[in-house]
Amino acid sequence: MNEFIKRILNDFLIGVFAVIPIVVVLQIILFVQGLVSDLFQVVYGFADSYLYTAIVFVVSFILLISIGSTIVKKGRSWVIGVFDYVIARIPFLNTIYRVLKKVINMLSSREQTMTKEVVYVEYPKEGIWVPAYVTNKHENKYVLFIPTSPNPTSGFTVIVDKSKLIVSSMNIEEATSFIVSVGVDYNKVSEAINLP
Repeated sequence: MNEFIKRILNDFLIGVFAVIPIVVVLQIILFVQGLVSDLFQVVYGFADSYLYTAIVFVVSFILLISIGSTIVKKGRSWVIGVFDYVIARIPFLNTIYRVLKKVINMLSSREQTMTKEVVYVEYPKEGIWVPAYVTNKHENKYVLFIPTSPNPTSGFTVIVDKSKLIVSSMNIEEATSFIVSVGVDYNKVSEAINLP
């Protein structure tokens, strides 16, 4: 009977872990749907007209496509530039906006000026190696973001000497997948074997 209960619990946990990615994606879809629905209600509540609401959404969609296209072609949009200028004059919000923009630019593939290296660093103590994102460099000092599993948006920011790092061949996407999957999705076994 004891083996039967263990097998049932094991199968249950495997089922839970198999469903977690689906649940996370559904949560994101529901969040976006709720956001769009709330926005629709605000616009419709203001005008009380489906035609006006549809026009606002179509114009917004075209505006976002235009901004994206301009950024791809020129690297910057005047609409975003105006918004940056206004936000830069608002205390506290300007700091949050600037930091969020840098983090998003670092993780996006279109931003080529930000460092997008992945390295291994001994953390939290010697002999334990973790992947980290290089977010900045100053001579031989590297600023690293060490993400935590399974949520790569939380973690620690540290400054480390270049001599304490081992460069990884992983890109940002592979490192993020490694962290989110708590090490299950790791195709750089040869790197792990060669770590001291």
